[in-house]
Amino acid sequence: MTRSGQEYLESLRDGRTIWLDGERVEDITLHPAFRNTARSFAGLYDLAHDSAHTPVLTRDGAHLAYTVPRSYEDLVARRRAYKVWAEASFGFLGRTPDYMASGAAGFAAAPGVFTTDTFDGAANALAFHRRLAGGDLFPTFTITNPQGAPSPYDAAGGTAQDDPVVRVVAEKDGGIVVRGAKMIGTAAVFGNEVVVGTIEPLAPRDVDRAVCFSIPLDTPGLSLISRVSYEGAARSVFDNPLSSRFDENDTLLVCDDVFVPWESVLTYRNVDASFGMWWRTPAYVNFVHQAATRFWTKLEFLSGLAILLTKSNGTHQLPPVTQAVGRLLGMVAQAKAFVLAAEASYEEVDEGRGGVMPGKDISLAQRIMAGELYPRAVQEIKLLAGGGVIQLPASGEDLLHPELGPLVRRYTGAAGRPAEDRVKLLKLAWDALGSEFASRHDQYERFYHGAPHVYLTQQAWEGDTASCERLAQSCLDGYALGGDPEGTGPR
Repeated sequence: MTRSGQEYLESLRDGRTIWLDGERVEDITLHPAFRNTARSFAGLYDLAHDSAHTPVLTRDGAHLAYTVPRSYEDLVARRRAYKVWAEASFGFLGRTPDYMASGAAGFAAAPGVFTTDTFDGAANALAFHRRLAGGDLFPTFTITNPQGAPSPYDAAGGTAQDDPVVRVVAEKDGGIVVRGAKMIGTAAVFGNEVVVGTIEPLAPRDVDRAVCFSIPLDTPGLSLISRVSYEGAARSVFDNPLSSRFDENDTLLVCDDVFVPWESVLTYRNVDASFGMWWRTPAYVNFVHQAATRFWTKLEFLSGLAILLTKSNGTHQLPPVTQAVGRLLGMVAQAKAFVLAAEASYEEVDEGRGGVMPGKDISLAQRIMAGELYPRAVQEIKLLAGGGVIQLPASGEDLLHPELGPLVRRYTGAAGRPAEDRVKLLKLAWDALGSEFASRHDQYERFYHGAPHVYLTQQAWEGDTASCERLAQSCLDGYALGGDPEGTGPR
């Protein structure tokens, strides 16, 4: 059964260890750096729990993201659920609960990947999926090693004890003990459980790092160290309409001799399984399906913002502006096309025993498109916005000031648009395009699914190079030196 937003908020008051600016945060539902975003997540739960959107968002009492799709129609239904939640944050909450939920469904679709000669995690993977779906939990993850943290064996005299990355340091009755850190825990402070693992390929000797598990956020020894909070720096919703409500935060996860019960372990001391759980199950492709739907939604919002700006500036009918808007709408159509094409090119999982997943080739290519398209879209809108977004009152309260208000209203209004409406629009634009929050999103979208050198190389490996090469070779094979000058025609 899905939870209400209030039930979700209550689940966050569990004594978890969150650090911000050198202080421990006692309750993120009340702290000014986190409370509004927590309420935004709570709003998503309310949409699923009891709203007009409930039939679209849920099936059999659980969010559709937890469903293992069995058909093309199931993929479409799941995407429609993704879209509802994405529109609630205008695409700015990237790690909503349906993201990792779809990954858990991917694990459940191919549990055999978790069975190895070192550890059989298949039953745990299935139980993990059931637990999350049954409790309507918010699963998060940290699966990236800290930058600049090579294997300790690469350094002269290095040992496993010098390793800063999460790794196994001991076995005990009933479980294992882990120590080390992971980045980037996006939205982890707002979750109920966190999956700790590695999506990066490991060397055969790095078996201590080859572990994946999921534990509650209040587990003893587990800490999350937050970056600066954009929500905490926001003046008001009027002045910072996005960063004040949709700052999902990013954290460094630290395990200080954390005990993990065996039933919470998914992979153990097996580099192939720890890597393959993401790539040889539908988990990663499911991630892309959710993320691609959100990205499409975000471009819709930004394009709509651009249209409002040009109308406010009185430039929307100028031919160059019309062309720029057309270019943005073309980007929206590209983003939408990737989602629909991935669904239409769906593939069977485990010869159909694990249902279906979106087409892998197109799903992986979406990462290339999104990482390159987002900064171009933002740059296009900045050019359309002009200088108005940087010449704004420090606060919307200036409009209400007895002496300052009349001046601000007189000089910030536009023909046919009251000053308050125009300032409101421009502040929204700045929060989306030029603020520190916006800069984080620019970097975030560029690296949402990894670094370009990773996903471009993977595309070369995963793409259908044989068909492309075969088509080009068929052209070469169709003629020869000294042959018919008119050619052989179509083959």
